[in-house]
Amino acid sequence: MVELKNVSVTYQTTGIQALNNISLKVNDGEFAFVVGSSGAGKSTLIKLLLKEIDATSGVVTVNGYNLTNLKRRRVPEFRRTIGVVFQDFRLIETMTVYENIAFVLRVIDAPRKYIRKRVPYVISLVGLQDKASSYPRELSGGEQQRVALARALVNDPALIIADEPTGNIDPELSYEMVELLQGINECGTTVLMVTHAHELVRHFGGRIININSGSIIFDEVVGGNYEA
Repeated sequence: MVELKNVSVTYQTTGIQALNNISLKVNDGEFAFVVGSSGAGKSTLIKLLLKEIDATSGVVTVNGYNLTNLKRRRVPEFRRTIGVVFQDFRLIETMTVYENIAFVLRVIDAPRKYIRKRVPYVISLVGLQDKASSYPRELSGGEQQRVALARALVNDPALIIADEPTGNIDPELSYEMVELLQGINECGTTVLMVTHAHELVRHFGGRIININSGSIIFDEVVGGNYEA
């Protein structure tokens, strides 16, 4: 679960109030789009949820962790409960698809037997079975984004945060990416997708959280024109 109670963020160096007394609750198993223009506060929200910054006031709770009081030594433990899909992929160019995904488990000392079982499974989930030995430079943008999604999934996180995951792929592939995220959500994983692609939101519908000037101005479930 993600919950913000009366949360504000003011950047001390600039005096800018990026979030203004917002309250938000996303229950386990939900899928929500977070939309808003550049500078609206979306990036600040993501940084809060990842414990990259702290709220100036209010309480932030993610996956059972109270981030307001979370000790620094427990931050890595907390972050293992979240998978993040970035717009710019962030793949390691010298590693294959398999190695990029396995790396996430190796850094937390997961057993080799588990890695050998888990990595092929998530590769199959994103439909890249025939690309496991390929390097990022040999993949299309859409394929690279699928690897990034598999990497976010491999540790079986309770929450996936997709930060503009369709920003660097072709428009037609954007719909496939959302469908993949929806499939993951249907298996029980909570998904927050941050996007400025309003055509995707209109197409799929669902819960829409609109942030503007640091405030939530809309938070409703709306219908889309997508038919599975």
